[in-house]
Amino acid sequence: MAEPAPAGIVRRIYGNLGRLLGGKAAAGLIGLAYMVIAARALGPADYGVLVLVHAFAMTVGGIVEFPGWHAVVRYGARALARDDRPGLARLLRFVGSVETIGGVAAVLTAAILAPILGPRLGWSATALAFAIPYSLAVLASVRSTAAGYLQLVGRFDLLGWHNVVAPSVRLAGALVAWTMGLGLAGFLIVWLVAALAEWAAMWLLAIGEARRRLRGTALLGGLDGVLAQNPGIWRFMIAANADVTLAELAGRIAPLVIGWVLGAEAVGLYAVAQRATVVIAQPAQILGQAAYAELARLAAVVGHGPRLRRALLHCIGIALLAALPVLLLLFLFAGQVVTAIGGRTFAGAADVMIWLTVARGLSLAGPPASSALAALGRPGLSVSANLFANLGLLPLLPLLLSRFGLIGAGWHAVLQAAVASTLLLWLALRHSRSVPPSFASPGVA
Repeated sequence: MAEPAPAGIVRRIYGNLGRLLGGKAAAGLIGLAYMVIAARALGPADYGVLVLVHAFAMTVGGIVEFPGWHAVVRYGARALARDDRPGLARLLRFVGSVETIGGVAAVLTAAILAPILGPRLGWSATALAFAIPYSLAVLASVRSTAAGYLQLVGRFDLLGWHNVVAPSVRLAGALVAWTMGLGLAGFLIVWLVAALAEWAAMWLLAIGEARRRLRGTALLGGLDGVLAQNPGIWRFMIAANADVTLAELAGRIAPLVIGWVLGAEAVGLYAVAQRATVVIAQPAQILGQAAYAELARLAAVVGHGPRLRRALLHCIGIALLAALPVLLLLFLFAGQVVTAIGGRTFAGAADVMIWLTVARGLSLAGPPASSALAALGRPGLSVSANLFANLGLLPLLPLLLSRFGLIGAGWHAVLQAAVASTLLLWLALRHSRSVPPSFASPGVA
């Protein structure tokens, strides 16, 4: 098969990016709208509790669940190249089964721990009463097998549309909860419904696409031979899952630590500051997802290290360019932004938002570099970097919060972002110079 030209690879990456960005941009605008409603309706304390409850569910889910989209893309690409539809169906059944078991375990873990840890995290009586049913919100992230399949077959348009599902449900529900004066309980119900909609929509989209493309092949069935046909898949899934968990853990656990040390109101201020900066990180995160399949194709061909490095640096460069206007806006007008979102009661979030903005800018190299390492068959290196940057530095967060207050969270985020991005980029560039012979093979496009 002809080798892909670097320009063609970059065009395909940006084509995937464009299809994802449409939905992500709409989701960002909708997300800002529902956040304004929730923050103004609830105030810093109750909004902080809402954030804490959701962050707890997502953190437990992130630790216990077992996402497998990297394995679907990497091993599924081989099955597609062989036109092995039954093999691809078995792969999807295997990864989906593993993810489902992990998801059920995550829901049960959240339900058991929520009543125990909730009081120490600053949850109100309303939140504690809703703690066990809200554990079902963990299902929102039990969908990576479906997302991986859509990515594998190039349906980034469907992934883009899916980005809008949860924010749309939250916005509609937030308007109802606000106008009817339902308070924290109403917003918790809305956030739970949105999480379940996010989970169900992804699986419905993927199943519909699989039925169309794998016509004549049973989607349900046995798993005979799946491990033999996909050698090393367990080791790869464990490493990739650990990488994803560690990369996201710091962001998820930070509100919980803040709630533990400073209380729910500080979490509300931090959440508004953090949410305002999310738009900075999104281009890099989406690029990492959009580029993974193409980087994997490059890594699979002997001698494509220079092309892979150029594609990686292109990804990081475009992420920086896309984020620069927002970086400047938030850095220069932090006070005006937080009060526009939450009102005057959230003015105290301005200082920490400046530091979170800096951290977001420093973190832009991370997701594309992690995708490059996974594509090179070295997710363990990304795990090591994220382990050191996220977990290794995590003990500093409560110390900084206790000594300096909420702004300590911003300083901690800057340190983590700088260390993680530096390590990931250095490892990706270094190891792209020598693709392992056992991984790369001539003639794979």
